[in-house]
Formats: sequence, structure tokens, C-alpha cells
Amino acid sequence: MRNERHLLRRDISKKLARFKRENSGLAAVEFSVLLPFMLTLFLGSVEVSTAAAIHRKVMLTAHTLGDLASQSTSLSSAQISGILSASTAIIAPYAPGGLQSTVSEVSINGSGVATVVWSYSQNGTPLTVGSVVNVPASLATPNSYLLLGQAQYTYNPPYGYVITGPLTMSEQIFIIPRQSTSVAITS
Repeated sequence: MRNERHLLRRDISKKLARFKRENSGLAAVEFSVLLPFMLTLFLGSVEVSTAAAIHRKVMLTAHTLGDLASQSTSLSSAQISGILSASTAIIAPYAPGGLQSTVSEVSINGSGVATVVWSYSQNGTPLTVGSVVNVPASLATPNSYLLLGQAQYTYNPPYGYVITGPLTMSEQIFIIPRQSTSVAITS
């Protein structure tokens, strides 16, 4: 019995020593441990860079909406529709279905309170005429007008959707009319 235990210990110690020296499967084990981390890092960087690119397009869309409207003394419904349609070209190559574009004119009274004069939207809700809008103090010149371009995009990340859900990015910009004190809407 004692001899059997001695043989069993020696056999186990030989197998452990051989296992310690054996490293042929080490690379496969390390790869299988690191693969999930590396894939997460790669897919995460793809998602972050895509979201950053979309956010840049949202900023550009808001600026373009206000800028195009500011270049006229008056706009017709067809011209407003064309300005709003331009936003879908700006957001490309990303799907325009998640984009809400709004262009509005804001009047600032003698007390510095800004209210909506007119507002049009595509895939969203226009601002209510007469509603109060918060304007940065540096732009709130009494008895003046500003054009407001707003863009909002809902991005559904294909890989990170489970973790973050949809990401909503929005931007707005106020622009002073270029050709006149205000931009009128014609029928």
C-alpha cells in the first residue's frame, strides 16, 4: 500500500513536471483569452468613430439650414422645402430617416425676449409660432431677428445597441439674416 502511494505520487509529479514544460497550446489559450477583449476594442472604436462622424454631419446640417435661409430676403414654401431637403443630402451616407430638420425665424423684442415668427420642419415638429426661445445673451440684440437651424439625428449603433441603445445627437445654430433685417415667408 505504501509502495502504491509512492508510485502514485511519483507518477503525478512526473505528469505535473511534463505539464509545466509543455507550452505548445499556450498561444491558443492566450488568443482565446484576448480575442473577446480585442473584438470589443475594435468594434467599440468603429462605433465611436461612426458616432463622431454623424455628430459632425448633424452640426453641419444645422449650420447649413440657418445659412441657406439667411441668404434671402424672403422665402417661398417651395424654397423652404428645398432647404429642408438639402439636409438629407448633407447627412449622407448615413440614413436620412433618423434626421429631423427645422428652420425657424426668431424675433427679439425690445426687452430681449425671443419668440418664434415662423418655423418649418422635415420629419419633426416645427416650433410653435409665438413660443419663447432661449437665445445666447451675446446674440440677443433688442429689436432684431435671427434664423435658427436645428438638426437632430437618432443613431442606432449596430454593435453597441445592447449597451447604449439609440444615441440622439442634436445641434442648433442662430444666424443673423444677411440680406435684410428679417426673412419673410411668401405664399
